[in-house]
Amino acid sequence: MNVKAWPTVAYFSMEYGLHSDFKLYAGGLGILAGDYIKGAKDIGAPIVAIGIKWKQGYTDQRIDAEGKPYDTYHNYVYDFLEDTGVKVTVKVRGIPVVCKVWKTEQFGNSPLYLLDTDIPENGDAWITGQLYGWFGEERIAQEIVLGIGGVKAMRALNIPIDVYHFNEGHAALAATELIREKMFDGYTFEEAWKATREEVVFTTHTPIKEGNEEHPLDKLEYMGAFNGLTRDQMVRIGGEPFNMTVAGLRLSRISNAVAQLHADTANKMWKEVSGRSAIIGITNAIHTPTWVDERMTRAFEADGDLWAAHTEVKGELVDFIEKRSGIRLNPENLLIGFSRRAAPYKRSDLIFSQPELIEPYLKDGKIQIVFSGKAHPLDDTGKRIVSNLVAMMKKYPKSVVFLENYDMTIGAMLTRGSDVWLNNPRRPLEASGTSGMKAAMNGVLNCSILDGWWPEACLDGENGWQIGDGFETKDFELLDKHDSDALYETLLKRVVPTYYENRSKWVEMMKRSIATTREPFATKRMLEEYFTRMYIK
Repeated sequence: MNVKAWPTVAYFSMEYGLHSDFKLYAGGLGILAGDYIKGAKDIGAPIVAIGIKWKQGYTDQRIDAEGKPYDTYHNYVYDFLEDTGVKVTVKVRGIPVVCKVWKTEQFGNSPLYLLDTDIPENGDAWITGQLYGWFGEERIAQEIVLGIGGVKAMRALNIPIDVYHFNEGHAALAATELIREKMFDGYTFEEAWKATREEVVFTTHTPIKEGNEEHPLDKLEYMGAFNGLTRDQMVRIGGEPFNMTVAGLRLSRISNAVAQLHADTANKMWKEVSGRSAIIGITNAIHTPTWVDERMTRAFEADGDLWAAHTEVKGELVDFIEKRSGIRLNPENLLIGFSRRAAPYKRSDLIFSQPELIEPYLKDGKIQIVFSGKAHPLDDTGKRIVSNLVAMMKKYPKSVVFLENYDMTIGAMLTRGSDVWLNNPRRPLEASGTSGMKAAMNGVLNCSILDGWWPEACLDGENGWQIGDGFETKDFELLDKHDSDALYETLLKRVVPTYYENRSKWVEMMKRSIATTREPFATKRMLEEYFTRMYIK
């Protein structure tokens, strides 16, 4: 493919996961964005990225003496950022806010431009303080900086853009700036909206309607988010209250979901939104050099001793777990990894739902489980899930571990060194689930509900295992019981016996796992799909 002929894309995202110590990310959305711009750099794709320089980033979430999570924040300094010398101004509550523009290509990524309000010119210096922190007004201010400020930054930097890609609804206000520019040049609102739609593409992630961000119009107007548009025009774009996802769908010429099943879910979810763009499925992918251990790749490509390489990597994970938790797991025994955001639909504690079945395996250490994950600082339900996992660690001190303050380092260690990657969300509420791709390419066998990306990859009993049969119902009590039974059936009757009694089959499954995922779920495929199916008209 002729990359030089591709259009130039400005990619807007609230968060970027580029390195564990560069605290610009909270979870999967940011990890995807980080992998996307690393993959773009690898193939020379003409992409520039726009984000925010977070002073404190997302929460560092620790566990107190009673086993409950609490949130801590640090002021971070990044001396490797390049000062572009550019500043742009947006208005928040009618007050000018100056945004300094930094740049980095430090992590093998396409140019990333970061807007920063923490400068002496501003009274509201803390707009770019905490990622997903505080409340509605702060979030709107941050989205004014990202969207409106991001477009202004591209103009000030003299970077001509062909396509604006909004990664989730956080960047939707960028389109109001594109519309405002055109109206300033004499377009009517209708003409400006139509022309802007031709420049914008949109990715939707959250498959739970209530999880899609909304703001009261009065609050948006007060904060200055109308950006010269009228109330009626804003209602036509995003509804009342103003839904950022609905706005993204109406402001773009085409949209995508992040897996094929997610595309079905999203089209059903937003089917009644008039004037929206079509939603196609472009399945997420991972940046292989960041996440896949070279020893596993070498052993696979040379048809070498995959088990020996895995044993070495697993041993390093066992050492890492002991250093972080004080618990020494048995490297000979089955080790299950489970690390993801602590949200109710992900059901982190489903494996404990029938103690009479699982307890014997936990007591004798035949099954060892390592958990990690953060709850949103304002999510008390998520924090109760974390507390429950910590309680299970105390109940089964030789076989259950919870690693606090989940980050890219923990994620990489677990997806490389576990034997099995467990995922049991309520189908169809998992948008994609890229951690499973990382595990699969490391020869870590997925054991998962048929949700997110896994229905596209799963060859049951060959490259991993499916839990259940794709059953869906809005009766969560019924669904949880159904999936709990299916989890135990798969884990206890198929996974455990294979691990302990048929090592040759296990290794063959590891090989199949790597062979069937290493190209279809790598960033090169994803980027080529974005260009051919969304960016190039």
